[in-house]
Amino acid sequence: MFSRSNIYKYLAFSFILSSLFGTIIYFNLTNRHQAIIKSFLFEKIGITDKDWKLNHQKETYVMTSPQFFIDGIYKSMEGPKSSNYIQLTNDSSLVWVTGFHVKAIDNKSFQKISNDFVCHTNIDFNDAHYYGSFQLNDRIGKQYPRMTSLSHGLENFSFPKGYGVPMKGNEYLYVTTEALNHNLPNANFWLRHRVSIDYNRNTATKPLMSKTAFIMLPYNKYNPFKSPLDPGKNQCIPVETKNHSYDDGKGNMLSGHWVIPIGKNSYSSSINQQLDIKDSLRLHAAAIHVHPFATKISLFDKTANKDIFTCRISNHKKGIGIDKMESFSSEEGIWLYATHDYEIKLEVNNTSSIEQDMMGSMFLFFYDKELDDFIRSNL
Repeated sequence: MFSRSNIYKYLAFSFILSSLFGTIIYFNLTNRHQAIIKSFLFEKIGITDKDWKLNHQKETYVMTSPQFFIDGIYKSMEGPKSSNYIQLTNDSSLVWVTGFHVKAIDNKSFQKISNDFVCHTNIDFNDAHYYGSFQLNDRIGKQYPRMTSLSHGLENFSFPKGYGVPMKGNEYLYVTTEALNHNLPNANFWLRHRVSIDYNRNTATKPLMSKTAFIMLPYNKYNPFKSPLDPGKNQCIPVETKNHSYDDGKGNMLSGHWVIPIGKNSYSSSINQQLDIKDSLRLHAAAIHVHPFATKISLFDKTANKDIFTCRISNHKKGIGIDKMESFSSEEGIWLYATHDYEIKLEVNNTSSIEQDMMGSMFLFFYDKELDDFIRSNL
Protein backbone atom coordinates (compact mmCIF):
# COMPACT_ATOMS: atom_id res chain seq x y z
CA MET A 1 0.00 0.00 0.00
CA PHE A 2 1.24 3.47 -0.91
CA SER A 3 1.88 5.89 1.93
CA ARG A 4 0.12 9.24 1.87
CA SER A 5 3.38 11.04 1.10
CA ASN A 6 4.06 8.74 -1.86
CA ILE A 7 0.56 9.35 -3.19
CA TYR A 8 1.12 13.11 -3.02
CA LYS A 9 4.45 12.75 -4.80
CA TYR A 10 2.82 10.62 -7.49
CA LEU A 11 0.02 13.14 -7.99
CA ALA A 12 2.48 16.04 -8.10
CA PHE A 13 4.66 14.23 -10.64
CA SER A 14 1.60 13.37 -12.76
CA PHE A 15 0.43 16.99 -12.63
CA ILE A 16 3.86 18.32 -13.66
CA LEU A 17 4.18 15.76 -16.44
CA SER A 18 0.69 16.41 -17.84
CA SER A 19 1.22 20.19 -17.60
CA LEU A 20 4.51 19.92 -19.48
CA PHE A 21 2.93 17.68 -22.11
CA GLY A 22 -0.05 20.04 -22.47
CA THR A 23 2.26 23.07 -22.78
CA ILE A 24 4.29 21.41 -25.53
CA ILE A 25 1.11 20.52 -27.44
CA TYR A 26 -0.31 24.05 -26.97
CA PHE A 27 2.74 25.83 -28.38
CA ASN A 28 2.75 23.52 -31.39
CA LEU A 29 -0.84 24.46 -32.26
CA THR A 30 -1.71 27.06 -34.88
CA ASN A 31 -2.64 30.59 -33.81
CA ARG A 32 -6.27 29.79 -34.54
CA HIS A 33 -6.38 26.79 -32.22
CA GLN A 34 -4.43 28.62 -29.50
CA ALA A 35 -7.00 31.44 -29.65
CA ILE A 36 -9.83 28.92 -29.27
CA ILE A 37 -8.20 27.38 -26.18
CA LYS A 38 -7.45 30.77 -24.58
CA SER A 39 -11.00 32.01 -25.17
CA PHE A 40 -12.41 28.80 -23.63
CA LEU A 41 -10.17 29.05 -20.56
CA PHE A 42 -10.85 32.78 -20.06
CA GLU A 43 -14.56 32.05 -20.09
CA LYS A 44 -14.33 29.05 -17.74
CA ILE A 45 -12.27 30.84 -15.08
CA GLY A 46 -14.41 33.97 -15.29
CA ILE A 47 -11.96 36.41 -16.88
CA THR A 48 -14.40 37.05 -19.70
CA ASP A 49 -18.18 37.00 -19.84
CA LYS A 50 -19.51 34.77 -22.61
CA ASP A 51 -22.76 36.75 -22.85
CA TRP A 52 -23.36 39.29 -25.59
CA LYS A 53 -24.81 42.71 -24.73
CA LEU A 54 -27.99 43.35 -26.70
CA ASN A 55 -29.56 46.71 -27.52
CA HIS A 56 -32.63 46.27 -29.70
CA GLN A 57 -33.34 49.67 -31.26
CA LYS A 58 -36.16 50.45 -33.67
CA GLU A 59 -35.49 48.58 -36.92
CA THR A 60 -31.87 47.96 -35.93
CA TYR A 61 -30.67 45.01 -33.88
CA VAL A 62 -27.45 45.97 -32.08
CA MET A 63 -25.24 43.46 -30.27
CA THR A 64 -21.86 43.79 -28.57
CA SER A 65 -19.56 40.78 -28.40
CA PRO A 66 -17.71 39.47 -25.35
CA GLN A 67 -14.12 40.63 -24.88
CA PHE A 68 -11.40 39.48 -27.27
CA PHE A 69 -7.83 39.26 -25.96
CA ILE A 70 -5.29 40.46 -28.52
CA ASP A 71 -1.84 39.22 -27.52
CA GLY A 72 -0.01 38.93 -30.83
CA ILE A 73 -0.44 38.68 -34.58
CA TYR A 74 -3.71 37.11 -35.72
CA LYS A 75 -4.11 36.84 -39.47
CA SER A 76 -7.39 36.15 -41.20
CA MET A 77 -9.41 33.35 -39.53
CA GLU A 78 -6.86 32.99 -36.70
CA GLY A 79 -8.15 35.40 -34.07
CA PRO A 80 -10.45 34.96 -31.07
CA LYS A 81 -14.14 34.85 -31.96
CA SER A 82 -17.60 34.51 -30.49
CA SER A 83 -21.00 33.43 -31.79
CA ASN A 84 -24.58 34.22 -30.80
CA TYR A 85 -28.11 33.27 -31.88
CA ILE A 86 -30.48 36.22 -32.28
CA GLN A 87 -34.12 36.91 -33.23
CA LEU A 88 -34.84 40.29 -34.79
CA THR A 89 -38.37 40.36 -33.31
CA ASN A 90 -40.47 38.37 -30.87
CA ASP A 91 -43.15 37.40 -33.37
CA SER A 92 -43.39 35.67 -36.73
CA SER A 93 -44.43 38.72 -38.73
CA LEU A 94 -42.42 39.39 -41.90
CA VAL A 95 -39.39 41.67 -41.73
CA TRP A 96 -36.88 42.67 -44.40
CA VAL A 97 -33.17 42.66 -43.63
CA THR A 98 -31.59 45.67 -45.37
CA GLY A 99 -28.08 46.23 -44.00
CA PHE A 100 -25.18 44.96 -41.90
CA HIS A 101 -22.52 46.79 -39.88
CA VAL A 102 -19.58 45.92 -37.62
CA LYS A 103 -16.95 47.96 -35.83
CA ALA A 104 -14.21 47.32 -33.29
CA ILE A 105 -14.67 49.12 -29.97
CA ASP A 106 -12.63 49.68 -26.82
CA ASN A 107 -13.31 47.08 -24.15
CA LYS A 108 -14.09 49.64 -21.41
CA SER A 109 -15.18 52.90 -23.04
CA PHE A 110 -17.04 51.13 -25.89
CA GLN A 111 -15.72 53.87 -28.20
CA LYS A 112 -14.81 52.99 -31.78
CA ILE A 113 -11.22 51.96 -32.46
CA SER A 114 -9.46 50.90 -35.68
CA ASN A 115 -11.30 48.43 -37.88
CA ASP A 116 -7.91 46.78 -38.43
CA PHE A 117 -9.11 44.56 -35.58
CA VAL A 118 -12.17 43.30 -37.48
CA CYS A 119 -11.72 39.99 -39.30
CA HIS A 120 -14.99 38.26 -40.25
CA THR A 121 -18.56 38.85 -39.16
CA ASN A 122 -20.74 36.07 -40.57
CA ILE A 123 -24.54 36.07 -40.65
CA ASP A 124 -25.89 32.52 -41.04
CA PHE A 125 -29.45 31.18 -41.08
CA ASN A 126 -31.20 27.83 -40.73
CA ASP A 127 -32.06 27.02 -44.33
CA ALA A 128 -34.52 24.25 -43.41
CA HIS A 129 -36.61 26.62 -41.29
CA TYR A 130 -36.12 29.58 -43.60
CA TYR A 131 -37.06 27.96 -46.90
CA GLY A 132 -39.65 25.72 -45.24
CA SER A 133 -41.54 28.76 -43.96
CA PHE A 134 -41.84 30.00 -47.56
CA GLN A 135 -42.64 26.54 -48.99
CA LEU A 136 -39.37 26.45 -50.94
CA ASN A 137 -38.24 23.06 -49.70
CA ASP A 138 -36.36 22.29 -52.93
CA ARG A 139 -33.75 24.90 -51.94
CA ILE A 140 -32.83 23.26 -48.64
CA GLY A 141 -29.26 22.00 -48.50
CA LYS A 142 -28.27 23.39 -51.89
CA GLN A 143 -25.58 25.72 -50.54
CA TYR A 144 -24.03 26.82 -47.27
CA PRO A 145 -26.72 28.86 -45.46
CA ARG A 146 -24.78 32.10 -45.08
CA MET A 147 -26.73 35.26 -45.70
CA THR A 148 -23.62 37.40 -45.97
CA SER A 149 -20.28 38.23 -44.40
CA LEU A 150 -18.58 41.47 -43.45
CA SER A 151 -14.80 41.60 -43.24
CA HIS A 152 -11.82 43.91 -42.94
CA GLY A 153 -12.31 46.67 -45.52
CA LEU A 154 -16.06 46.10 -45.88
CA GLU A 155 -17.47 46.73 -42.41
CA ASN A 156 -20.73 48.24 -43.68
CA PHE A 157 -23.02 46.87 -46.38
CA SER A 158 -26.60 47.78 -47.34
CA PHE A 159 -28.90 46.68 -50.13
CA PRO A 160 -30.15 49.13 -52.78
CA LYS A 161 -33.28 51.08 -51.91
CA GLY A 162 -36.43 48.98 -52.09
CA TYR A 163 -34.67 45.60 -51.68
CA GLY A 164 -34.05 43.29 -48.74
CA VAL A 165 -33.88 39.70 -47.55
CA PRO A 166 -37.29 38.67 -46.14
CA MET A 167 -37.63 36.47 -43.09
CA LYS A 168 -39.95 35.85 -40.19
CA GLY A 169 -38.89 38.10 -37.36
CA ASN A 170 -38.50 35.31 -34.83
CA GLU A 171 -36.41 33.09 -37.11
CA TYR A 172 -32.93 32.59 -35.67
CA LEU A 173 -29.83 34.13 -37.18
CA TYR A 174 -26.40 32.88 -36.12
CA VAL A 175 -23.89 35.72 -35.81
CA THR A 176 -20.15 35.04 -35.53
CA THR A 177 -17.57 37.79 -35.26
CA GLU A 178 -13.79 37.36 -35.14
CA ALA A 179 -10.87 39.62 -34.26
CA LEU A 180 -7.83 40.42 -36.41
CA ASN A 181 -4.38 41.89 -35.82
CA HIS A 182 -1.84 42.16 -38.64
CA ASN A 183 0.46 44.86 -37.33
CA LEU A 184 1.03 44.73 -33.54
CA PRO A 185 3.19 41.71 -32.59
CA ASN A 186 3.53 42.91 -28.97
CA ALA A 187 -0.17 43.59 -28.47
CA ASN A 188 -1.62 43.05 -25.01
CA PHE A 189 -5.14 44.43 -24.75
CA TRP A 190 -8.84 43.62 -24.91
CA LEU A 191 -11.47 44.77 -27.39
CA ARG A 192 -15.00 43.97 -28.50
CA HIS A 193 -17.02 44.07 -31.72
CA ARG A 194 -20.34 45.83 -32.11
CA VAL A 195 -22.56 44.28 -34.79
CA SER A 196 -25.76 45.82 -36.17
CA ILE A 197 -28.41 44.43 -38.49
CA ASP A 198 -30.89 46.83 -40.13
CA TYR A 199 -34.42 45.71 -41.04
CA ASN A 200 -37.86 47.16 -41.81
CA ARG A 201 -41.48 46.03 -42.18
CA ASN A 202 -42.18 47.69 -45.54
CA THR A 203 -44.25 45.14 -47.50
CA ALA A 204 -43.41 46.89 -50.78
CA THR A 205 -39.79 45.74 -50.43
CA LYS A 206 -38.61 43.35 -53.14
CA PRO A 207 -37.00 40.08 -51.96
CA LEU A 208 -33.39 39.09 -52.57
CA MET A 209 -31.78 35.65 -52.48
CA SER A 210 -28.14 35.20 -51.55
CA LYS A 211 -25.68 33.04 -53.49
CA THR A 212 -22.08 32.63 -52.40
CA ALA A 213 -19.37 32.39 -55.06
CA PHE A 214 -15.62 32.21 -54.56
CA ILE A 215 -12.38 31.40 -56.32
CA MET A 216 -11.24 27.78 -56.02
CA LEU A 217 -7.80 26.88 -57.32
CA PRO A 218 -6.40 23.38 -57.99
CA TYR A 219 -3.56 21.99 -55.92
CA ASN A 220 -1.52 18.80 -55.83
CA LYS A 221 -3.39 16.55 -53.39
CA TYR A 222 -0.38 14.22 -53.09
CA ASN A 223 2.07 17.00 -52.22
CA PRO A 224 -0.09 20.08 -51.53
CA PHE A 225 2.61 22.39 -50.15
CA LYS A 226 5.08 21.97 -52.99
CA SER A 227 5.31 24.86 -55.44
CA PRO A 228 3.22 24.22 -58.58
CA LEU A 229 5.19 22.90 -61.52
CA ASP A 230 3.18 25.06 -63.91
CA PRO A 231 1.90 28.29 -62.30
CA GLY A 232 0.35 29.22 -65.64
CA LYS A 233 -2.34 26.62 -65.00
CA ASN A 234 -3.68 28.69 -62.10
CA GLN A 235 -2.49 26.12 -59.55
CA CYS A 236 -1.93 27.10 -55.95
CA ILE A 237 -0.46 26.14 -52.59
CA PRO A 238 -3.30 25.89 -50.06
CA VAL A 239 -2.93 27.52 -46.65
CA GLU A 240 -4.13 24.21 -45.20
CA THR A 241 -6.00 21.18 -46.48
CA LYS A 242 -8.52 20.67 -43.65
CA ASN A 243 -10.57 23.81 -44.26
CA HIS A 244 -11.64 25.46 -47.51
CA SER A 245 -10.66 22.40 -49.55
CA TYR A 246 -13.06 20.94 -52.10
CA ASP A 247 -13.27 17.98 -54.44
CA ASP A 248 -14.25 18.98 -57.97
CA GLY A 249 -16.12 15.70 -58.46
CA LYS A 250 -13.35 14.30 -60.67
CA GLY A 251 -10.90 13.49 -57.90
CA ASN A 252 -9.04 16.80 -58.13
CA MET A 253 -8.64 19.01 -55.07
CA LEU A 254 -9.35 22.74 -55.01
CA SER A 255 -8.63 25.36 -52.35
CA GLY A 256 -10.50 28.57 -51.56
CA HIS A 257 -7.72 29.79 -49.24
CA TRP A 258 -4.29 29.85 -50.81
CA VAL A 259 -0.80 31.35 -50.61
CA ILE A 260 0.30 34.25 -52.80
CA PRO A 261 3.99 34.94 -53.55
CA ILE A 262 5.65 38.35 -53.44
CA GLY A 263 4.66 40.72 -56.24
CA LYS A 264 1.74 41.03 -58.64
CA ASN A 265 -0.37 38.03 -59.63
CA SER A 266 -3.85 37.31 -60.93
CA TYR A 267 -6.22 34.42 -60.26
CA SER A 268 -9.57 33.27 -61.62
CA SER A 269 -11.97 30.35 -61.56
CA SER A 270 -15.37 29.41 -62.94
CA ILE A 271 -18.40 29.96 -60.68
CA ASN A 272 -21.09 28.47 -62.95
CA GLN A 273 -21.75 25.61 -60.56
CA GLN A 274 -21.95 27.93 -57.57
CA LEU A 275 -24.39 30.28 -59.33
CA ASP A 276 -26.57 27.40 -60.56
CA ILE A 277 -28.65 29.66 -62.83
CA LYS A 278 -31.64 27.78 -64.29
CA ASP A 279 -32.70 30.43 -66.80
CA SER A 280 -31.80 33.97 -65.78
CA LEU A 281 -31.31 36.02 -62.63
CA ARG A 282 -31.15 39.77 -62.00
CA LEU A 283 -28.22 40.82 -59.80
CA HIS A 284 -28.77 43.81 -57.48
CA ALA A 285 -25.98 43.70 -54.89
CA ALA A 286 -22.67 42.06 -54.01
CA ALA A 287 -20.62 42.06 -50.81
CA ILE A 288 -16.94 41.27 -51.37
CA HIS A 289 -14.46 39.37 -49.22
CA VAL A 290 -10.73 39.46 -49.93
CA HIS A 291 -7.58 39.59 -47.82
CA PRO A 292 -4.94 42.35 -47.66
CA PHE A 293 -2.83 42.76 -50.81
CA ALA A 294 -5.82 42.18 -53.11
CA THR A 295 -6.20 45.18 -55.44
CA LYS A 296 -9.17 44.35 -57.69
CA ILE A 297 -11.89 41.72 -57.97
CA SER A 298 -14.38 41.32 -60.80
CA LEU A 299 -17.38 39.24 -61.76
CA PHE A 300 -16.59 38.42 -65.38
CA ASP A 301 -18.88 37.23 -68.19
CA LYS A 302 -16.65 35.02 -70.35
CA THR A 303 -19.35 34.59 -73.00
CA ALA A 304 -19.78 38.33 -73.50
CA ASN A 305 -16.08 38.97 -72.72
CA LYS A 306 -16.79 41.79 -70.27
CA ASP A 307 -16.84 42.61 -66.58
CA ILE A 308 -20.28 42.64 -64.98
CA PHE A 309 -18.84 44.73 -62.17
CA THR A 310 -15.43 45.46 -60.69
CA CYS A 311 -14.59 46.33 -57.09
CA ARG A 312 -11.30 48.04 -56.35
CA ILE A 313 -9.45 47.61 -53.07
CA SER A 314 -7.19 50.18 -51.40
CA ASN A 315 -4.53 48.78 -49.07
CA HIS A 316 -2.63 50.47 -46.25
CA LYS A 317 0.45 52.31 -47.39
CA LYS A 318 2.09 51.45 -44.06
CA GLY A 319 1.51 48.12 -42.41
CA ILE A 320 -0.88 45.38 -43.52
CA GLY A 321 -4.56 46.08 -43.99
CA ILE A 322 -7.34 47.32 -46.23
CA ASP A 323 -8.39 50.98 -46.22
CA LYS A 324 -11.43 50.60 -48.42
CA MET A 325 -13.18 48.01 -50.51
CA GLU A 326 -15.86 48.76 -53.07
CA SER A 327 -19.11 46.80 -53.18
CA PHE A 328 -21.74 46.52 -55.91
CA SER A 329 -25.28 47.92 -55.60
CA SER A 330 -27.89 48.57 -58.28
CA GLU A 331 -31.63 49.27 -58.09
CA GLU A 332 -31.95 48.53 -61.81
CA GLY A 333 -29.96 45.30 -61.63
CA ILE A 334 -27.91 43.33 -64.17
CA TRP A 335 -29.14 40.16 -65.84
CA LEU A 336 -27.11 36.92 -65.70
CA TYR A 337 -28.02 33.95 -67.93
CA ALA A 338 -27.75 30.18 -67.72
CA THR A 339 -26.26 30.09 -71.24
CA HIS A 340 -23.29 32.27 -70.23
CA ASP A 341 -20.06 31.30 -68.51
CA TYR A 342 -19.06 33.32 -65.44
CA GLU A 343 -15.91 33.54 -63.37
CA ILE A 344 -14.39 35.59 -60.60
CA LYS A 345 -11.13 37.36 -61.45
CA LEU A 346 -8.79 38.63 -58.75
CA GLU A 347 -5.67 40.78 -58.93
CA VAL A 348 -3.19 41.00 -56.06
CA ASN A 349 0.04 42.84 -55.30
CA ASN A 350 1.93 41.38 -52.38
CA THR A 351 4.18 44.28 -51.39
CA SER A 352 5.41 42.57 -48.23
CA SER A 353 8.64 40.59 -47.97
CA ILE A 354 6.98 37.20 -47.36
CA GLU A 355 4.21 35.03 -48.78
CA GLN A 356 0.68 35.94 -47.70
CA ASP A 357 -2.70 34.20 -47.63
CA MET A 358 -5.58 35.10 -49.95
CA MET A 359 -9.27 34.51 -50.64
CA GLY A 360 -11.61 35.94 -53.27
CA SER A 361 -15.31 35.64 -52.45
CA MET A 362 -18.61 37.31 -53.34
CA PHE A 363 -22.00 37.25 -51.67
CA LEU A 364 -24.30 37.88 -54.62
CA PHE A 365 -27.91 39.03 -54.16
CA PHE A 366 -30.50 38.38 -56.88
CA TYR A 367 -34.12 39.39 -57.17
CA ASP A 368 -36.18 36.37 -56.07
CA LYS A 369 -39.34 36.27 -58.22
CA GLU A 370 -40.51 32.91 -56.87
CA LEU A 371 -40.33 34.17 -53.30
CA ASP A 372 -41.90 37.49 -54.30
CA ASP A 373 -44.90 35.69 -55.81
CA PHE A 374 -45.33 33.62 -52.65
CA ILE A 375 -45.15 36.64 -50.34
CA ARG A 376 -47.59 38.73 -52.43
CA SER A 377 -50.12 35.90 -52.52
CA ASN A 378 -49.94 35.45 -48.75
CA LEU A 379 -49.98 39.07 -47.56
